[in-house]
Amino acid sequence: MQKVLVVLTNTTHYGKTADPTGLWLGEATEFVAPLQAAGIHVDYVSPKGGFVPLDPRSMKYTNPEIMKVYNDPDFQQRALTHSLAAKDVNPADYAAIYFTGGHGVMWDFPDNPDLQRLSLAIYHQGGYLTSVCHGIVGLVNLKDDDGQYLIANKKITGFTNMEERLSGKRKVVPFLSEQAAKEHGANFQKVRAYGSFAVQDGQLITGQNPFSPAAVAKLLLQNLSK
Repeated sequence: MQKVLVVLTNTTHYGKTADPTGLWLGEATEFVAPLQAAGIHVDYVSPKGGFVPLDPRSMKYTNPEIMKVYNDPDFQQRALTHSLAAKDVNPADYAAIYFTGGHGVMWDFPDNPDLQRLSLAIYHQGGYLTSVCHGIVGLVNLKDDDGQYLIANKKITGFTNMEERLSGKRKVVPFLSEQAAKEHGANFQKVRAYGSFAVQDGQLITGQNPFSPAAVAKLLLQNLSK
């Protein structure tokens, strides 16, 4: 059975503020649902392991599919309560890694050495590096064996500068996803704000915003079925 590793944040607040953040629920569940329907096993990992907070704003944007996964005791247990710690995961077990979003990831994804180890190992064994929305920050700092950014000259997408402005959080995030990707040489692709969009370039499959996880899953499944 093929397995995919889903990465979740442990961050509970926007930086040093008291404002709560965390995983954007739909960015996990709307990716996981089609994979499970296709018989793909999903494991959940976070930088520290254990508890994964939910961004309270994400609970305002649910649908029956999101709630079906959210209410599953397996998801509650393995994703939100007892996620695996990145340091303990064997990358050889996985055909792909998927970085979810939610603003919390801006603080604990970009420079985590264990997540970088997992991602590069999966990539070098021919697996896929995938993300949605702010999850792109889990890929922006990866470097290849020559010390070059892995996303350089690659078509990728993620949460745009405009979408960050519209979210009202531009002044509290430590950096902008689109800007960071471009600074590291990516050929950044985008459509209108909050439109569903995903793009593939080789082993990289990325989605633009919270309305794009199903599009990322569709592309990944097409590749895993080859």
